Order: sequence, then C-alpha cells, then structure tokens
Amino acid sequence: MLVAAAAISAGALALAAAGPTGASAADTSQSGTATYVIVYRTGVSTSGAATAVSDANGRVVANYSKIGVVIARSSDAGFASTMRGAPGVEGASATARFATRIDDGSTASSTTADPPAGNAPVTDADSLSGLQWDMAQIHVPEANAVTGGSPNVLVADIDTGLDFTHPDLALNYDAANSANCVSGVPSPLTVGNDDNGHGTHTAGTIAAAANGIGIVGVAPGVRIAGVKAGDADGFFFPESVICAYMWVAGTGAAVTNNSYFADPWLFNCKNDPDQRAIWTAERRALQYAQSKGVAFVAAEGNQADDLSHPTQDVTSPDDTTPVTRDVTNACAVMPVEVPGVVGVTATGNLQQKSFYSSYGISSADVAAPGGDSILQRTAASPNGRVLSTWPANLMSTTCLPARRLVDASGATYCYQQGTSMASPHAAGVAALIASVTGQRGGALVAALTRAVNPIACPADTTAYDFFPAVDNGAPQTCTGGVGHNSWYGAGEVDALKAVG
Repeated sequence: MLVAAAAISAGALALAAAGPTGASAADTSQSGTATYVIVYRTGVSTSGAATAVSDANGRVVANYSKIGVVIARSSDAGFASTMRGAPGVEGASATARFATRIDDGSTASSTTADPPAGNAPVTDADSLSGLQWDMAQIHVPEANAVTGGSPNVLVADIDTGLDFTHPDLALNYDAANSANCVSGVPSPLTVGNDDNGHGTHTAGTIAAAANGIGIVGVAPGVRIAGVKAGDADGFFFPESVICAYMWVAGTGAAVTNNSYFADPWLFNCKNDPDQRAIWTAERRALQYAQSKGVAFVAAEGNQADDLSHPTQDVTSPDDTTPVTRDVTNACAVMPVEVPGVVGVTATGNLQQKSFYSSYGISSADVAAPGGDSILQRTAASPNGRVLSTWPANLMSTTCLPARRLVDASGATYCYQQGTSMASPHAAGVAALIASVTGQRGGALVAALTRAVNPIACPADTTAYDFFPAVDNGAPQTCTGGVGHNSWYGAGEVDALKAVG
C-alpha cells in the first residue's frame, strides 16, 4: 500500500471551524455538485472569491487566502470556464476525476532550536518486537537506547486516518493537532476514522509506544497526529490534500509522512490546464507548510518506474478509466517530486531495493525498509513484509488472513509491503533527529540524508527483470555512484547515526 480511547479536545473542535491557516469554510451540504480548485495569480487577493464564485453559480468551501487557492462546489457545468475568466484567476479545475489511490504492493525553510526536552531512552522489547526485522535493519533498538524521541516533537501522518484507540497509538496520539480533511475542510477525527487501515499502519511504524504490547515504532516517544486525506477506498482527492497541507502548517509539526500520491494523475503534466491548476494549488499548500519549518517525507511509489525518465502513464486517472498517454520530464509526481521533499525508496531484508519500488536519480533521496515478498524472504522476514498496527474492526476486511496477527493482549496488527511502509521509517528517523538537535525544515531534511548507510548499485539487475516498469515496460536500471544513486539515494536510513 501507497497509504485506550483518546478524547477529542475542545481545542480541536474550535480549530475545525476555520482551520489554523486562514481557511474560511462555508456550507458543504450541497448535493449533486462537483468540487473545484480555483487558483488565483500570485499576489492577487482572494477576498472577492465568495462573490465571484456565487456569480458563477457556486459556493465556497474553503478560502486559503495565504496561498491564493479557493475550494468551491457547483452544479453548473460551465462553472470552471466561468471562473477562469474571473479577475485575478489563474486556473480552475474540477477535482472529481483527479484522485490518486494508494496501492498495495520551493526549498524548505531551515530553522534550528535548542533540543526539545524529554529525550528518554526506551527498550525495544515489546511482545512482537522480535518480528520487527525492519527496525533491527536500521538500528532502531540501539537508537532508542539513546532516545525514544521527545514528546515535544510532533509528527503529522497524512494518510487515511489513524485508529487512536489502538493501545500502541493511544499513548502518543495528539488529538488537538489531528484532523479529518476528506471534505476539504478540517474537522476532528472521530472513532473509526481510519476506514482503510493504511494510515494506522504507517502511524505505528512512526510512533508505536514502547509499552510491552505489540510493536515499537522508530520514535516511540514523539507525538503523532493523524491527518485524514484519504477515503475508505484509498483515494486522495486534491481538496483533501490541500486541506491537509494547510492544516499541518499551523500545527507546529516537525515532520509529515506522505505515503501516497496526491496527483490528479500519477504523472502530472503542467501543459494540461486542469492538471496545472491542481498541481499549482497542491504545490503552493505544501510549500506554505515547508515555509513554516515542516519537513516532508514521501513514498517513491510502487510502480517500478524511473521517475526521472518517465515516458508513459498507463495507470491514470485510477478513479475512472485509465488513459494511456505519453509523458516527459515536464510531468511530475506529487508530493515526492516537489523540491525539498525527501523521496524514499523501499528495501527488503537483504538491504536490496524492493522489486516494486519506483526510483529516480533526481527523486530518490534515501531508502528504508518497505518489505519484499518475492526477492527478499529471509529467516528473519519469512513473508518479506513489514508488521505494524491495524484497526481491529478492519482485520477481517482489509487485512488478508495470512497477514493478520493478534497480540496476546488482543491488539491487532497486519503485515504489508510498499514504499508506503518505507516512508514512515524515514519520517521516524527524522523525528529522532528533531528530538536530539531541534532542527527543522531544510536543516532537518539535510540531516536525514546524512544519517544513512550508502548502498551501491548492484552489478547485476537481472533479478528484477520479471517486474519491469508498470507504466512503460522498461527494465529496471540503477544509475549513479555509491554516494548517490537512483535506487537508494544517499543510502538506507540509520537511526543510530541519526542520534549519534
């Protein structure tokens, strides 16, 4: 996949009305309507958006004045065309066709503060820790003997939600900084918000508590916020993604994990007016969060594609009927190809690239364990997959029988593989760095790419011939030197180096 009860605080309820970053909300109860992203030209005020949208037979959902982006709804088929002609508008696009689904298988600001308090060591000796080959591989137990991370560091997991009732997540869950953005406007997370399971899995890898139960996350001492941008089917629509980025910008989060593609299409081509409007809006929102010192860590993808040399897209749009089209380097993947975002490829238990992992000399920054059920099954990893938390109510529906595991306490877990599983390992390592150094933004990103063990390109890549690139059928090839290459970036993350 590319994706004890905690009370919802009064603060979270109050913030939900407008969001923390200048988003104003209107009635979203219209039925039979389409949702639109409207992008204003740089420097143009959106203060007149409500009138312009109303004149075009629409209704404003959210006005993100700080980035010049408006989310609106309308049942008028000519709404987008009308809005493109409104004063100050750069582009407008309906979002209905433009979700991207998780599958199974500008430069950030730099700030440094004093190290946060509360960096207590923890012991990785929970009941299922012995099954966490992924943590042993990147030296998490040794790092946690130095620090489990500071509770003053917040990681926001932008995903399908988070089961905050799970005993491995309840202790570290931050309700006030969590939000449900699926509607395009932030609202509090409620019990059962993760109706897919993907978000609970990634959250556990980041911050499952060292509490004697189940597993231990990379940074079990930090706080974890769930920001729901994906629905039950794993679709991430643009209005949800923009909402999520603007929400985390106001939370003080040090790191976000992004185990999904937020593109209208897998490869977003900016010469298409619809795709360009959505790409611009999403990128502005992400870069606004970066300007607040938030570091973004993102999954590279599970298509075995070379993102630096795309030629064809056969999988998009995946919420309707895919259309085969030629693409070039003018087309980019969101969020992993936005400047300053840390792109993460996946490795298996032999510390080789996972068979499915996409890659790219310009997009891959680091590698991390994501699992490999075909090429890298070992004694320590007999099914090749990564174990993490899973909602109990979804065990019989979204976790296959062979991948289910129930702790003696009754806590529930699931084995998965994907760059979705790799990215939260890297995000957790970034959280440890933030805990011991106080670094934020670009400084934190740079530190993460240094806390690695370099891996050279393999001399022989024929083992990967059975799984050519999904989108253009090209064989997988690795380019670059041991210091930086297309498969591993600077190398596989090392938690002990991060805190040393």
